[in-house]
Amino acid sequence: MNEEKKGIVYLIGAGPGDVGLLTLKAVDALKKAEVLVYDRLAEERILSFAPFGCEKIYVGKASSNHAMKQEDINKLLVQKAKEGKTVVRLKGGDPFVFGRGGEEALALKEENLPFVIVPGVTSAIAAAAYAGIPVTHRKIAASFAVVTGHEDPTKADSSIRWKELATATDTVVFLMGVENLPKITRKLTENGRDKNTPAALVRWGTRAEQEVLVTTVENAAKDALKAGLKPPAVFIVGEVVKLREKLQWFDNSPLFGKRILVTRARAQASALTELLEEQGASVTEAPVIKIEPPADNYAAIDGAIQNIEKFSYLIFTSANGVREFFARLYFAKKDARALNGAKVVAIGKATAEGLSAYGINADIVPKEFRAEGVIDALKDKIDKNDNILIPRAEVAREILAKSLEEFGAKVTVASVYKTVTETENGEKIREMLLNGEIDIVTFTSSSTVTNFVKLVGDANLLKSVKTACIGPVTAETLKKEGIEPEIIAKEYTIQGLVNSLNDLFSL
Repeated sequence: MNEEKKGIVYLIGAGPGDVGLLTLKAVDALKKAEVLVYDRLAEERILSFAPFGCEKIYVGKASSNHAMKQEDINKLLVQKAKEGKTVVRLKGGDPFVFGRGGEEALALKEENLPFVIVPGVTSAIAAAAYAGIPVTHRKIAASFAVVTGHEDPTKADSSIRWKELATATDTVVFLMGVENLPKITRKLTENGRDKNTPAALVRWGTRAEQEVLVTTVENAAKDALKAGLKPPAVFIVGEVVKLREKLQWFDNSPLFGKRILVTRARAQASALTELLEEQGASVTEAPVIKIEPPADNYAAIDGAIQNIEKFSYLIFTSANGVREFFARLYFAKKDARALNGAKVVAIGKATAEGLSAYGINADIVPKEFRAEGVIDALKDKIDKNDNILIPRAEVAREILAKSLEEFGAKVTVASVYKTVTETENGEKIREMLLNGEIDIVTFTSSSTVTNFVKLVGDANLLKSVKTACIGPVTAETLKKEGIEPEIIAKEYTIQGLVNSLNDLFSL
């Protein structure tokens, strides 16, 4: 007789906003979620760790604007767990630091339902750190307190012991306190805190939208009002705020606050996104291409693999080509040993790195990472006795194969994938451009340019933003659409593209 499946609830802290601050344990729990209950501070990419088919329920709470009351959230967690589901309750910051995770855990305990607490990085420390403000420092601050800036409005009296709190610790961090700044600062000064104590407000700490306002306890409320600073923000009080002048690191990055659109295929986008976010950029992933099997359903490449021993050279022109070629090689019950005796050529550094993942060190990587560079590197090496295999995209420049044939070699071009237009993001991209929500659009191949224009319907929309191309071939495709790119990577790689963006905005 099968036992009834028991539900379980994971109460997870999603951290302050930077996806990289999500814990490994949180990711593991998200990957097995059947129900995901999340609030407004959860970054969209964090939600993507949940498996396909997971039921996602938004219960976000903003000040005076609750999508669902706390009592109802508690009931929802109990209900889903009783249904035998694996439930993830995703909360901004840490669930037990003013996250009401304790209330949710107690509700589950009362129903004898199992739960797991997964701590998260609290904004009380993280937002300060990303602003260059350590909450403690050996010579300045030996203690700190974390205090709610938004007490339960139904309570008759404040439970904050202001008389003790005002001077008890060197640093005081208030969470959710922007709207109550006049009261907070008044209570601090009334109870002994020097009105000239340095203070700072950090809005959307750890995110590319981060704003930092340095002030004093006396001036904090009026300065915040003047700056139009709104929640969510933390309020930091103490001498440690002065250290921001020397320790500011995140919001003076070259690309900080730049809103960048990444158009790469979804499977590849994360590598570029991570590099851009390391430089402080706000990245939107909106792929305009996706990778599919070639029209011949791998007939050409499978035929070539059956006779792989006849090829003296294999030339790879992209990391995608490497990945798809080895997938077909394994499908044929072969592995890297089948390439024994063949020289392997990679068009560039990224392609060479893709090969190394399969245990192959490229014999040749040209100085110039494009077809012309490969031609130049091979012109004195190949002859009429060479058989050359080029596993590549279905649609690509023909110059490489034609030039090698002119040198006398026998060339087999076999499609291992094709790129097609990703149709779901067209309206999203168009609206963002029209609304001025994008500063830079990146293009990493000619196909991203072609499909981008097809999706938005008008290349002229790009005239309102800066465009960045991975190399001259992609740039030439963009120019044919009437757009002159501001940035062309000096090294035709993802890292090279990011470096060129950094160079432009570091001037």
